[in-house]
Amino acid sequence: MEFTTSRLRIRSFAREDEEALHRLLSDPAVMRWMEPPYSPAQTRAFLLRAGLCQPPLVYAAESLSTNCIIGYVIYHPYIQPSDYEIGWALAPCHWGKGLATELTAALLDQARRQGARRAVLECVPQNTAVQRIAARFGFTFQGIEEGLEQYSLPL
Repeated sequence: MEFTTSRLRIRSFAREDEEALHRLLSDPAVMRWMEPPYSPAQTRAFLLRAGLCQPPLVYAAESLSTNCIIGYVIYHPYIQPSDYEIGWALAPCHWGKGLATELTAALLDQARRQGARRAVLECVPQNTAVQRIAARFGFTFQGIEEGLEQYSLPL
């Protein structure tokens, strides 16, 4: 899968992306609502397990203006093959610029084009940024599973 938004190119990860991915995954601000910051070995394992697998679970989010990876998106079937989990992680210097909204719209469009019937977002209860995006796009709160709030949107 590869597509562009007005400011980003979403593409498959390559092994050469490991250093850029590590800068993201080792940043305490980025990882605040996910896990403790990753070591280089944890980043490598994540890249292999989620980015270089087939089909990938995550994709690189690359700036069109700089050709640099500024984050990643989550995009994969979720429990049912017709349901897709979507999400994103962005470098802090790119927060507050509307990129999460841009990515969410693009991922929802991609899921619709692929015939998905439902999109799912997950976050910890403290992550108000994801909750705001979920509300903006009309996602409905479904409950808490394994400590994560789950939101869904029929497509």
